[in-house]
Amino acid sequence: MKTMKVLTAGLLLTTAAALMPLRPALGCDECKGKKSGTTLGDQTILGNGTARTWVTLKDGKPVALGVTLSETALTGLPENVTHQEHTMSLPKQVNVAPFDHIQLDWTQKGPEPANVYDKPHIYIHFYTITREQQAKITATGKDAAIAVKKPDAKFIPAGYILPPIPALPRMGAHWIDPKSPEFNKEPFTNTFLYGTYNGKMAFWEPMITKAYLETKPDVRLPVAQPGTYEVPGYYPTHYSVRYDAQRKEYTIALEGLTYRSGAPAAVKPQQLTKRK
Repeated sequence: MKTMKVLTAGLLLTTAAALMPLRPALGCDECKGKKSGTTLGDQTILGNGTARTWVTLKDGKPVALGVTLSETALTGLPENVTHQEHTMSLPKQVNVAPFDHIQLDWTQKGPEPANVYDKPHIYIHFYTITREQQAKITATGKDAAIAVKKPDAKFIPAGYILPPIPALPRMGAHWIDPKSPEFNKEPFTNTFLYGTYNGKMAFWEPMITKAYLETKPDVRLPVAQPGTYEVPGYYPTHYSVRYDAQRKEYTIALEGLTYRSGAPAAVKPQQLTKRK
């Protein structure tokens, strides 16, 4: 896919009024420095609205992270681009390792396999690699083979497979669950993928169609777990897709964050430091 930069000066001027503070549905918006509550991260223009990242803490430990979209973000989305990318930081005041940053993408169709993910949809990469590492993924030339290198099976949830399709630039290889409804004669509405690069986990990814979001869902679904974790940190047990009628917002989140010690020497939760 070809990455496109859409935030032009004119767009920023005409939509500046849209960049008003967004409150995520899971907590308060003034909890910085507190042991419990929601801290806001980056905000960006999406369609005729906005999208914003956030992390929720409980008793000093992360329990959820996600993106909140204003209702108007689903209107005015470009129809003449294959792929629109918005990379956003998580709030710097909290540490939610191994997650480093979030990339929200809008597309009218794709990625492969063909005739599966061909509906307009939003997909959110919760990256466990840095922005710098992500930028180096070209998935071309020598890097094409590196990008699809498989991790040890214990680091991938049981049942997920790597389909015989190329890796994508700035992303990596996408792992799918062949038991998902979209591979079993049911329409694609929402699904969950994993991404790897050079034999390492790179991102966790919910994908949701625009049409499904417009049904104003309120769902919380389990996230398949690997046998073990290579990197210690807080990992989700569920993901959710919700609409808040009062706030007129959509929220897509990783929830039930649970500390996993990982294969290397574990870092105790209380030793986690603030993101620089």
